[in-house]
Amino acid sequence: MGCGCEKREGRNCVCEIIEEIIEAQNDITENCCTTSCEQSINDLLGEEDPGNGLDTVPVILYCEGNCKPFQGFGALPHQHADSVGKMKGSFIFRPKKMLDDCCAVIELVRSSDDHECKFDDPCDQKTKNLEATGICITVDLKCFCHVTCLPAVSLFNN
Repeated sequence: MGCGCEKREGRNCVCEIIEEIIEAQNDITENCCTTSCEQSINDLLGEEDPGNGLDTVPVILYCEGNCKPFQGFGALPHQHADSVGKMKGSFIFRPKKMLDDCCAVIELVRSSDDHECKFDDPCDQKTKNLEATGICITVDLKCFCHVTCLPAVSLFNN
C-alpha cells in the first residue's frame, strides 16, 4: 500500500524542500519557517549561532508507492581503466543541484567509520563523522513522497 501521495503534474513538496535546501546551502539566505526541515535550514544559515561552520542539510528520501527509505548506490573512482572502484550505498544524501522538471543531483553521505556497501535500514547506518563521498546520483524528486531532514552538519569544514 502506498503512502497516500498522488501522482501530480509538475512540482511536489519533496521537490520544493530539496530545492530550498540547495538554495540555502549555495546562497546562505534567510528563511523563517519552523518545521524540522526549516529548522535544519535555519541552523545551516546560522540564525541562532552565526559562524557555526555548518554547510549541509543531510536528507533521507522515501520512495513513492512503498514509502520505504531510498538507498542510493555508486562507485568510488578506480585507478584502472578496465574497472570501477568499490561500490558504496547510503540512505543519507546532500542535495547538490536542481535540474529541470523536478530532478536533482544528490551526493551520497556516509560515515568515515562505515565499511559496509549496503544497509538494511537507515538506523543501521552510522551518523558520526559524516563525510561527502563525491558519489553523485541524479533522481526524479517526483518519485518520492517524503523527505526527512537530519540536523545540519559540517562536511567540508572539518
